[in-house]
Amino acid sequence: MWDQIFSSRMSRMTASEIRELLKLLDQPDIISFAGGIPDPKLFPIAAFQDAFAETLGPDTQNEALQYSASEGYPPLRDWIAAQMEKLGIPCTRDNILITSGSQQALDYLGKLFLSPNDTALVSWPTYLGALGAFNAYEPHYDRLMPHANRTPADYAARAADKGGKVKFAYASVDFANPTGETIDRAGRESLLDLADDLNIAVIEDAAYQSLRYDGDAIPPVLALEIARKGSIEDCRTIYCGSFSKTLSPGLRVGWVCAAKPVISRLVLMKQAADLHSATINQIAITKVAKACFDDHVSNLRDAYKKRRDYMLDALLKHMPDGVTWTQPEGGMFIWLTLPEYMDGATMLAKSLETQRVAFVPGRAFHADGSCGNTIRLNFSLPDEATIEEGIKRLGALLRG
Repeated sequence: MWDQIFSSRMSRMTASEIRELLKLLDQPDIISFAGGIPDPKLFPIAAFQDAFAETLGPDTQNEALQYSASEGYPPLRDWIAAQMEKLGIPCTRDNILITSGSQQALDYLGKLFLSPNDTALVSWPTYLGALGAFNAYEPHYDRLMPHANRTPADYAARAADKGGKVKFAYASVDFANPTGETIDRAGRESLLDLADDLNIAVIEDAAYQSLRYDGDAIPPVLALEIARKGSIEDCRTIYCGSFSKTLSPGLRVGWVCAAKPVISRLVLMKQAADLHSATINQIAITKVAKACFDDHVSNLRDAYKKRRDYMLDALLKHMPDGVTWTQPEGGMFIWLTLPEYMDGATMLAKSLETQRVAFVPGRAFHADGSCGNTIRLNFSLPDEATIEEGIKRLGALLRG
């Protein structure tokens, strides 16, 4: 009965392999390299306890438990605007919308730009959650290759052949999920050139921007565009940020930074979807961010850098010939490419049965379902002993 009355877009929406794998965390004998999960032992719990107690104190309790503006809590937007300026992105609170995590921002942006049969340019592979958000709006996908020799006319022609237009380029430019790779400055400049030529938006997913462990920071795409054009109001780049990887994923607080015409339309979507993000969470995040954000993120970098280094060393020690992997300068992930005859999903099933090690097969990160011989490993959650044991078991599995 239900299949006959569901909308056509439901055929494009499938369960997230990552969210399904997270259910395995309840099994105590599973070593999980699956989810992109911060270590809860590193949460600033004491700071949040103080913040929520203060938030529910007499000065702010009514505000915290009441409806509030769809744009978000003004002091939080002011704090974010100040942080954006440190990144080379001068803006005001009017350029900031608070969302329920950056995932909600991706959903809104898909709704804002995509009509059925339009084309979204995405990296290959790309963040699975972005594909899930965009799929509901029935687009086609084309490969975003900032350093390639493909012309804007080629992108436009391929989109027209599919019955629509190119609407945006989506990229996780720093320590991307799933590969851990970073787009260099030249690639970011090329991305802006392409977007100008095609007259499309750029969606810059900056979820991991704060988690750099090595190398020099590269200006965000939005900062580079402001340097070209002089003002955020003249820019086509939309920056999506999040507190999920730094302060807390459970509070679901993210933001969009963009030109005011974009923000005003996203506000309309926010009003229609959930009115506003939870006020109490926004106030608490503001208090914690003001109290300890820089020091806390510095501690995260130290902890996660050690785990990344430990996993890279373990891979070098235990992986068989024919397996290669990325060398991320930050973030939470390492991307493995297996011999072509291996399939990540098949290996996962064997791993869970024989080795009790979980990871994410790589096929789901490719819009065309290709590259089955890839897998994603997370290093932010497990401790060093768990990393060593898990990679040892995984190496044994891949050796057959």
